[in-house]
Amino acid sequence: MTDEQHLVEGCINKNINAQRELYERYAAKMLSLCIRYMCNEDEARDVMHDGFVSLFDKIKKFDQKGSLEGWIRKVFINMCLEKLRKSDKMKYQSIYSDNDDFQIIDNSMSDAYNELGAKELMCFIGELPASFRSVFNLHAIEGYSHDEIAKILGIAQTTVRSNYSRARILLQKKIRLMYK
Repeated sequence: MTDEQHLVEGCINKNINAQRELYERYAAKMLSLCIRYMCNEDEARDVMHDGFVSLFDKIKKFDQKGSLEGWIRKVFINMCLEKLRKSDKMKYQSIYSDNDDFQIIDNSMSDAYNELGAKELMCFIGELPASFRSVFNLHAIEGYSHDEIAKILGIAQTTVRSNYSRARILLQKKIRLMYK
């Protein structure tokens, strides 16, 4: 039995030491994930706490076929999305007028993109409306397909594509403003 399997078995048996070890192993990563979706550290900590409670309740469903961390990430992503849904932050918000420029890629900004740090980018992502931010995080960071995101969020695939595209456009605008 591997260390990971032993840890999962301990959590299934409600062993407090196993639960503590799992928490200590993944808390920082899951807090970072929650902050990406919630964009408020207090809300992110609340979601992280709820996520671990849910995780310890659901861990018996982990089939040990994939990675434990991947499965945990799914639990936490779902927890964040559920919290956003309940707070009505996931409702589509139109922030464009009909005559806005929707240029997706601006090659003149390549130097600015190269100088952009991860911390700055995460800050910009955090400023996106929740519906755009969630789709952007799920696709660009977590690697979900547009079809998978549509199923997860219960929205049309065209809405996913639109939200992703608009998130990219907003990010480009923010980068342009920063590096002018």
